[in-house]
Amino acid sequence: MSISERPRAKWGVLVLLGVAAVLIYAADQASKAFVVGHLVEGQAVSVFDDILVFHFVRNPGAAFSLASGSTWIFSILAAVVTAAIVFFSRKIKSLAWAVVFGLLLGGTLGNLTDRLTREPSFGEGHVIDFISTPWMLPAIYNVADIAIVSSMILFVLLTIFGINIDGTRNRKEKISEEVL
Repeated sequence: MSISERPRAKWGVLVLLGVAAVLIYAADQASKAFVVGHLVEGQAVSVFDDILVFHFVRNPGAAFSLASGSTWIFSILAAVVTAAIVFFSRKIKSLAWAVVFGLLLGGTLGNLTDRLTREPSFGEGHVIDFISTPWMLPAIYNVADIAIVSSMILFVLLTIFGINIDGTRNRKEKISEEVL
């Protein structure tokens, strides 16, 4: 690769990260606006039998409404995650890692927006959750949550396969030595 190709490749990675983040953020916020405008809070609506149910709830905490009295802590953590992704994004040279951080950034910003702009107050707003898949897990979540979990799954896979953030790969011998 010539020196002149490197900056374009770098910009491509950043563009992919940004596009992924914007798409997730937009899908999350649009779906939440639809839910708030068209569904009754607390009511479950079967979309596809018991496979997909929309159940509008306002979540004051983290997953499974845990730590509902500590919403402000999640706001601070989300702001720190966002700043860290933006700061470290210049080190990303792998398209796969750009997707990881784009999904994480979009999801984090989606839930952070709820915490900053929704009732009861700034920094303590309740996150809009509405997706329920009772056959899979007993939780109600949203598009941002799906993106965050997907980014973590991809993170684990890339780590297992030895793909570094700079796009290089760990040699198989090195990986086997670490496992043993």
